[in-house]
Amino acid sequence: MQEALLEPLLRKMRIHRVLPVVRRYPECRLLDIGCGFNYRLLRSVEPYVSEAWGIDRKAPEIKSEKLTVLSGDLGEPLPFESNSFDVVTMLAVLEHLDDPFGVAREIERVLRPGGRMVITVPSVKAKPVLEFLAFRVGLVSKEEILDHKRYYTKDDLGEFVDSFELLTVESLYSFQMGFNTACIAVKK
Repeated sequence: MQEALLEPLLRKMRIHRVLPVVRRYPECRLLDIGCGFNYRLLRSVEPYVSEAWGIDRKAPEIKSEKLTVLSGDLGEPLPFESNSFDVVTMLAVLEHLDDPFGVAREIERVLRPGGRMVITVPSVKAKPVLEFLAFRVGLVSKEEILDHKRYYTKDDLGEFVDSFELLTVESLYSFQMGFNTACIAVKK
């Protein structure tokens, strides 16, 4: 599958948000929800984890010494035991979900107490820019932009995470000139 021109750069900037979180856990078990067809985050963090799992409906299933990728529907319960992961990531995925609350409830379930969730989303400010880049210039994927269900303000994302009983926002900030928002939450 051919990527649009800016996709690798945007992904690299999102991955940069995850590495400091992963490094907090010496034997990190990581789950990347919506890992994509090339599971690049998993390959990027492989040296820093004991195990990393990815799940995505577009991904081919793979299994290596440290990495496992499952092809799966995010509308279904995650196929993992409760309290299984130190870090769960969902980078540029929340905006695509029909049931973001259901998926976040599953993250809350599989995350260990003291574990961290890392979410990134495009901001409301990014919508016209992404649409221009996708539909006029072709620098980002048209299909991905058409699949966006909503865009988030920083407050929207903070309120979304705060709505979960066991998750507490640790860090909430904008990046990429305000076009993206990141949230790191810790499980009580």
